[in-house]
Amino acid sequence: MPSVSDIVKDSVVEFSRLQDWMILAKKNNDLETYEQMYKRYIELKVILTTAGVNLTEQLDRIKE
Repeated sequence: MPSVSDIVKDSVVEFSRLQDWMILAKKNNDLETYEQMYKRYIELKVILTTAGVNLTEQLDRIKE
């Protein structure tokens, strides 16, 4: 079973990668893909917030 720190680490990495893809999708006007990714973005944001991760501007780059 993964430790809490492993789960947080994996979630932070996924959160960062997902935002990169979301920014690219929005830049290319692929709004359907962006909206699907946004659902996972919200899930990860909830997980990280619950785990006590401070989602500063450097970590959370999506402004909506």
